[in-house]
Amino acid sequence: METIEAFNQAIFLQINATPATPHWLVAVSVFIANYAIWTVPIMLVWMWLAGGENRRRLAAHGTFVGFVALGINQLIGMAWYHPRPFAIGLGHTFLTHAPDSSFPSDHATLLSALSFTFFYNGRRLLGMLALAVDIAVAWARVFVGVHFPFDMAGAAMIAWLTYVLCAPLWRLGGDAFSRTLIAVYRKVMARPIGRGWLRL
Repeated sequence: METIEAFNQAIFLQINATPATPHWLVAVSVFIANYAIWTVPIMLVWMWLAGGENRRRLAAHGTFVGFVALGINQLIGMAWYHPRPFAIGLGHTFLTHAPDSSFPSDHATLLSALSFTFFYNGRRLLGMLALAVDIAVAWARVFVGVHFPFDMAGAAMIAWLTYVLCAPLWRLGGDAFSRTLIAVYRKVMARPIGRGWLRL
C-alpha cells in the first residue's frame, strides 16, 4: 500500500503546477477544474429538450448511472478518508477546496459515468465529447493540486462498475422510469410545449 501511495504522489508531483508555471495555464486549468463539470447538465438538458424518446431515455439512463456512482463515492468517503495533496503539504494548490476525502473524484466519476453510458448505448460522438471533458477535468484538478492521479483512475473504475452493475436493473425498469419522467415533463411543461417553445 505504501508503494502504491508513493507512486501516486510521485505522479502527482510530475503533473502538479508550480509557482513557475505560466499564469495563463494555471488560470485555464482552474477554469476547467471548476466549471467544465457544467458540461454534464448542459448536455443532458440539451438531449432532453431536443426531443425524441431515444435521446430522453439515454439522458435518463446517464443521469441514473451518474447519481448511483456519486452515491457509491459518498459511501467510500465515509468508510475511508484519503487526504487531498494540500492536506498533507504536498505540492502546490491553486484552487480553494474543502479538506474532505480525495478518493475518488466526484467530477471525474460523473463525467466517466456519462461517457460509459453513451459508449455502451452506441452514441460514440457523445461518448467522445464526454470523455474529452472527463480527461481535461481529471488533468486540471491534479494540475491545480486538489486531487491525486489515482483519484481519477478510481473514479473511472467506479463509474464503469456502476454502469455494469446497474445494467440489469435498467433493463428491467429503465423504459418505465423514462416514460414516467417524460410524462411528468409533458404535464409540468404543458403550457410552453403547447405554445411551441419546447418539444413534445
